[in-house]
Amino acid sequence: MKLTKISVLAAAFAAFAGPALADYPERPLTLLVAWSAGGGTDAVARALAAGIEKELGQPVNVVNRTGGAGVVGHTEMVNARPDGYTIGLASAELSTYYWSGTAPFTAMDVTPIALVNLDASSFNVSADSEWDDLRAALDAIKEAPAGTYKLSGMAPGAGYHLAFSALLNAEGIDPGKVTVVPSQGAAPGFQELAAGGVEIIPSSLPEAKPMMDAGEVKSLAVLAAERLPTFPDVPTVKEAIGRDWVGGTWRGIVAPAGIPGEVAEKLEAAVDAAWHSDEFQNFMNERGYGMMYLDSDEFGTFLAEQHESNGAVMELLGLRQRT
Repeated sequence: MKLTKISVLAAAFAAFAGPALADYPERPLTLLVAWSAGGGTDAVARALAAGIEKELGQPVNVVNRTGGAGVVGHTEMVNARPDGYTIGLASAELSTYYWSGTAPFTAMDVTPIALVNLDASSFNVSADSEWDDLRAALDAIKEAPAGTYKLSGMAPGAGYHLAFSALLNAEGIDPGKVTVVPSQGAAPGFQELAAGGVEIIPSSLPEAKPMMDAGEVKSLAVLAAERLPTFPDVPTVKEAIGRDWVGGTWRGIVAPAGIPGEVAEKLEAAVDAAWHSDEFQNFMNERGYGMMYLDSDEFGTFLAEQHESNGAVMELLGLRQRT
C-alpha cells in the first residue's frame, strides 16, 4: 500500500505525541491568579504552587493577572493554550461573569482539575465604626437612604457580594442600597476601608486577619454554620441575629478546555497530593481558610450547579443581564 505524504506525517506525529505526553511536564508551569498579590486567592495559590512543584518536578510560577474585577485573569485561564502549562486558581466569580454580561464564557468553559477551598464570608468594618454588632449594622443600612453606605473588596456580583446581598435580602433590606466600589481583591479593599472610602468589606476572615491584628478592622459576624477555630471571637450570623445563614466563595484549579486527558490526570494527581500534604494543610488551618476538596468530576458537577444557582440569585438581586 502506498503511503501519502499526509499519512506519513500523521504517523510520525502520532509516534511523537505519545512520548511527549508521557514526559509532561518538560518545562515550568504558570499558575494564573485573577486578583492582586496579598489577597486570599493569591495566598492560597502560592501555598498550593509549592506543593504542585514538588509533585511535578517543575517550577510553578504564580502570575497575577488583575483587571476588570477578575475578568482579565479568568479570561486568560479560559483562552490559554490547552497544553497543561498554563493553569489557573479560579474563584467563585468565574460562575458569575456570564450572567452579569461582563464575559462571554461560563463556568463550564474550563477543564476542572480540583476544588481546593471554600471560604465563609465575614462582615468586616473599621475598628472605629459606630457598629459594634451585626444587628446594629443591618438596622442602620435598612434605615439609611440608598447610597449612604459603600462596600468594596470585590466586583459587583462576585461571590462575597452575592453572599452579603443575599443576607440583606433575607433581612428585608434592598441589597441595592449599599453601593459597591469595585476593587481587585480584598487587599486593596481593606486599604480603601482604612482610608475611610467605604464602610464594609465582605471577605474571608483570613483576608481580614492582618488588619484585625493591626487593630484597624473588626469583624461583626462570619457567614458560617459554626465559629471558625482560628477566629473564636467572631460570632456566626445565627449567634449575632438569630438567623441560620451561610455564604462565601470558593477557589479551584482549572485548565483550558481541550487539554489532553493524560495531562489533566497528571495535574489532578499533583494537586491532590499537594492539597493533602502536611505543609498545605497546616498553612490553610493556621490561617483559617476553609478546607474542602473535590476531584475533577465532582468539581465539574459543582461548577454546573454554581452556574445555575448564581444565575438565579443574580436575577433576584437585579444583577442578571442574560437569560
